[in-house]
Amino acid sequence: MTTLTYVKGLPTPAEELNSLGMTDFEMFLSAYSPVFHKAACETVNHLKSVDTFEKSGWNSYLQVTYGISKRHANGIISHAQGAVDASIEHRQRHIKTLEGKLKSINSWITKSEKKLDDAVKFYAKKNWQKSKTGCRFPISYSLKFRYTNWKNLRFQIHNKKRRAYQLTKQLEHLKTAPIQTVVSKSQVFVVGSRDESFGNQACQWDGDILKFRVPACLEAKFGKYVQTKLGNFERKINRLPKDGSKTWHFFRKDGKWNAAVQFTPAPVERVSRHSAYGCIGIDMNPGSIGWAYVDANGNLKAHGQIPLQMGLPSGLQDAQIVDACLQLATLGETFACPVACERLDFSAKKELLCERGRKYARMLSGWAYSRFYELLESILSNRGIYLMKVNPAYTSIIGLVKYARQYGLASDEAAAMAIARRAMRLTENIPVTITAYLPVKDRKHVWSQWNQLNNAIKKSGMKRHNFYAVSNWGSLVKQWAEQSVQSKPKR
Repeated sequence: MTTLTYVKGLPTPAEELNSLGMTDFEMFLSAYSPVFHKAACETVNHLKSVDTFEKSGWNSYLQVTYGISKRHANGIISHAQGAVDASIEHRQRHIKTLEGKLKSINSWITKSEKKLDDAVKFYAKKNWQKSKTGCRFPISYSLKFRYTNWKNLRFQIHNKKRRAYQLTKQLEHLKTAPIQTVVSKSQVFVVGSRDESFGNQACQWDGDILKFRVPACLEAKFGKYVQTKLGNFERKINRLPKDGSKTWHFFRKDGKWNAAVQFTPAPVERVSRHSAYGCIGIDMNPGSIGWAYVDANGNLKAHGQIPLQMGLPSGLQDAQIVDACLQLATLGETFACPVACERLDFSAKKELLCERGRKYARMLSGWAYSRFYELLESILSNRGIYLMKVNPAYTSIIGLVKYARQYGLASDEAAAMAIARRAMRLTENIPVTITAYLPVKDRKHVWSQWNQLNNAIKKSGMKRHNFYAVSNWGSLVKQWAEQSVQSKPKR
């Protein structure tokens, strides 16, 4: 089940400060964190050295070796297991990313070498000047840089091969090298349990006072318990329940101790109705977020754009993202419907950044897409609005073909309408004016025709936004269809 984490700086009431300017609770955390770190490091090494981990036996070993209780040892083991699992997953993702980059580079090298070979063969012909098709990669000379495009392409291929060799050696090393797990210092982790009072036996919080059970190794210095006035976690929508498990994590950052509590959030009253009664679709672009509200009949009722500014610092960018998410939450509450977005994974696209050019890389990397969807899901969940994620296939082209000119929408608003209709499980048949030009394939999914149309636009060499800005937008599809029919071999 989904969990939430609330974090706040550990308060330092004046009445609790000692001569060093620290509270007794901070003094205890400073003394216990080295013990926790040493035990966690030993646990990590043990987990990585054994095939089968016996938790109960290792728990007893930690209690005897470090003078801690069973609950403290459980926190150390859980923290160590999380660190090991995270390092293993990180290594797997790193290998997968490098393999994707290597695959992309090899594909680019193969296509570039073929393009160069075809051009050489073309100019080797006697009457190449009278050719009707022309050269796929005609030779040209740059007066500014003083070399030909063929020489430039050969130089790029040389550099790509060097990069491919480097990635190959790096992958060979990562697949055999031991995995390193980092355990940070100055932190304390205590696992909670829903069967215990206040959700935790070793660290209990009644809403104001935080009381920590001191391990046996530090009882002579701090006594049996240490406590501090923590207060409440101030939130506009506080979903921290009184009952249930509460896991505590204390960590030092920027010279100050912080307290984080992890819990299963209390349910909120559902505001959004079923998607069959209407849905809001959103399409995110680097410069704006387009939204469209579709009613129960699948018709557009409202639409708009939320402008976004690029190139902001991380703090201002987060504030801008939160403001945009709050506007979408307000729309969800107004129309009492869920919000639908695309199920995006940019890991594969980011593997192609080196081969797609600087503009594409800047567009994809200049905006925190994952951060936006993370905050959007959190904000909508707190307000009882359901977030639906749909397949993003052909939503942009569907919006441009069917809804952009019909409703006078921008491209992101038209795509948002297609996303909302897909969340409502409404079909998107291709217009008859286009199916007359495209070859019909029986027993094929409707996306097959959208794929044909998408390929036709790509082969035209025009931008699809310019293509759909003119009225006779079917002529290009007709021309491409006729050429594809003529190019087929006769039986």
